[in-house]
Amino acid sequence: MAAVAALRKVVPPPALCGFLLLLAVMFVASYAAGAAVGPVAPGMHETGTSRDGDGGGGGEDGGGGGMDMDMGDTHGSGGR
Repeated sequence: MAAVAALRKVVPPPALCGFLLLLAVMFVASYAAGAAVGPVAPGMHETGTSRDGDGGGGGEDGGGGGMDMDMGDTHGSGGR
């Protein structure tokens, strides 16, 4: 009798085991569906890559962005 009580303390509750199993099944199903469908946007590239080999960086080399633009007074500060 004491062995059964000790075993119940060590084994997780059945609801937790069921939840973890369901979580694993859902992960496998979503991974399989994503692999079957393929990439969402095949023409997209990572942000750190560039097609012409200039490193993809922004800045003065003209390599991307528009982050260097001077936006002026666009937030209504009135030049203060």
